[in-house]
Amino acid sequence: MIPEQWTPPCGNQCTKKYAAMQIAWRVFCKKGCFADGETWEECLEECTEICYKDPVFKDQQWSAYIDRSPGSPSHSKECFKACVSGCGFKFEIEPDEVAKVQPNRSPELLTVQEPSQAPSPSPSPPPPTPTPMPAAAPTPTPTPTDKHCSTTEDVPCTSA
Repeated sequence: MIPEQWTPPCGNQCTKKYAAMQIAWRVFCKKGCFADGETWEECLEECTEICYKDPVFKDQQWSAYIDRSPGSPSHSKECFKACVSGCGFKFEIEPDEVAKVQPNRSPELLTVQEPSQAPSPSPSPPPPTPTPMPAAAPTPTPTPTDKHCSTTEDVPCTSA
């Protein structure tokens, strides 16, 4: 068996298409190849879930920050395009039709917006100054019985 036969054809097509890219979009292409969707449409839905941030916890918008999808609108769109390519390879869809697919998300849903903070009426206090560490105790001089032991344990020369 030659190396090209070790991976499914869909994965090979993703590798060939995205091999020279700086960001590893082939990973998202392969996610499209190996998506659980049984149809082209289901595969596209999975690409949307993979590539766009959504809250991880129901009704907790802040939890979208811990979603593992790309965060910026341009990265989400590129992720979606790569994933759709994988779906196209999986279902043997013509490249022209794959190129026509657009995400069904509006731009304002592409990323999580930072929570707006009301301006504070007064400047915040300066951070506390660190307190210096106390000086270390001097190292005790070894006793005659300690000289053959090269340990710094509290109970020298014991196995306890």
